[in-house]
Amino acid sequence: MDKKRERRSHQNSSKRSKVRTFIKRVLKAIKLKNYKLCCAEFYKAQSVIDRIADKNIISKRKSARIKSRLNVKIKREF
Repeated sequence: MDKKRERRSHQNSSKRSKVRTFIKRVLKAIKLKNYKLCCAEFYKAQSVIDRIADKNIISKRKSARIKSRLNVKIKREF
């Protein structure tokens, strides 16, 4: 049981890290003030966030909150 738990824990932490990476990409695109890049990165981030929420690695509410806040930042900037 312990090996399985450790393996899943490692996989989950790497997936959470992947989400953070995609969020950073969107924020970087916002700073560059590049709307097309921003939309493309946001679209990719949404996909990754939704997939991880479906697997219950992060809660659906948290995923909705993350996407909403990113979207608000994009709307304010452009």
